[in-house]
Amino acid sequence: MKQAITYELIHECKQTGARRGIIHTPHGDIQTPVFMPVGTQATVKSLSPEELKDVNAQIILANTYHLFLRPGHKLVEKAGGLHKFMNWDRPILTDSGGFQVFSLGQLRKISEEGVEFQSHLDGSKKFLSPEKAIEVENSLGADIIMAFDECCEYPSTYEYTKKSMERTTRWAQRCKKAHKNVENQGLFGIIQGGFYEDLRKKSAEDLIKLDFPGYAIGGISVGEPKEKFLEILDYTTPLMPKNKPRYLMGVGTPDYLIEAVIAGIDMCDCVLPTRVARHGTALTSKGKIVVRNATYEEDFSALDDECDCYACKNYTRAYIHHLIKANEILGIRLLSLHNIKFLTNLMDKVRIEIENDNLGCFKNDFYHKYGYID
Repeated sequence: MKQAITYELIHECKQTGARRGIIHTPHGDIQTPVFMPVGTQATVKSLSPEELKDVNAQIILANTYHLFLRPGHKLVEKAGGLHKFMNWDRPILTDSGGFQVFSLGQLRKISEEGVEFQSHLDGSKKFLSPEKAIEVENSLGADIIMAFDECCEYPSTYEYTKKSMERTTRWAQRCKKAHKNVENQGLFGIIQGGFYEDLRKKSAEDLIKLDFPGYAIGGISVGEPKEKFLEILDYTTPLMPKNKPRYLMGVGTPDYLIEAVIAGIDMCDCVLPTRVARHGTALTSKGKIVVRNATYEEDFSALDDECDCYACKNYTRAYIHHLIKANEILGIRLLSLHNIKFLTNLMDKVRIEIENDNLGCFKNDFYHKYGYID
């Protein structure tokens, strides 16, 4: 049977081992490594699809949990699927909702069958099982869909993490069985196991037997120290198949993106660029700047003199400072546009440096300039 998602390896960096590739999808090719902006509710906050294309967003995310609650997957299906509903003709990935349900804390109850939870919108009781999550994702029609998993808190005991990992594997089996749209949607498995190397290995081994077209690492970048993050990332990534896409979920700071790529990851996503924009922060080639601060009230330079985005070409820090202080929507829009452009530009450069076998040197130069190291 034809697979919706395939991966083509183009080059491996001799300096670091990082991968340069292409993910082929029903809605176009994705050049990897790639940063994927998050459009939780079928929109990347404050930005239009045309603006996202202008900043070279190759693929965006939407979220099963949120769209299940509002407007409902059946409505989206009636509209012709997510692509038509939101006027986006490039690839889309939908998360399964597992992380969002995990984030509800006391408002949810996990069982073998699935998760019962209270809607954050109206408090009504809802239920998501692996089968229901796949039903919703099939209706939404994204190119890449994620298996329903359980994400552990940090820290969690070995015993609980083991039970959770084993349940995630059983849920993945159920997801695969429920998935009915194999030729148009690629279902990825999610490797869990918390911060225990043997559990990560077991999770990877069991999921690889299910032969998904792609694999993700879930359950890290959940508040752990950076050393722990790097330890599990460096251990888990080599366990993943080389001939399939490798996705690290929920990562978006420049240093984590670069470290992920060096570890062998192809895809990353995060709400970070739009979230920090709403708080008046810009990501720049010389580090983060909080434009809402008084320091920038009379600063008539661009956000970043090395950026060619619409915001940097047309507006000053002083103007954007004014917009943010005045609670004008344009300020958030300009910062969101710039921040996403900054991260897509970073990944453009990373792909070039991989091809030039120079990513290690690029990382050192970038870290010095950004302020990560002196």
